[in-house]
Amino acid sequence: MAENITNNKTKSNLLTRVEAAEYLGVTAQTLAVWACTQRYSLPFIKIGRLVKYRLDDLNQFIEDGLRTS
Repeated sequence: MAENITNNKTKSNLLTRVEAAEYLGVTAQTLAVWACTQRYSLPFIKIGRLVKYRLDDLNQFIEDGLRTS
């Protein structure tokens, strides 16, 4: 599924919470908790009642979590 998400990047770089969760390997509920508790600095966009994540922000979040030692 992550391949489909990156292939559709030209269509839209905004992902739903479910798509973002799948991309990160967590559940949508986990992302909801992170947003509510501000546990991690993962930006999201509110469009009405919808929550969207930018693919670039997800990739940056992954990079920020990269540890070399």
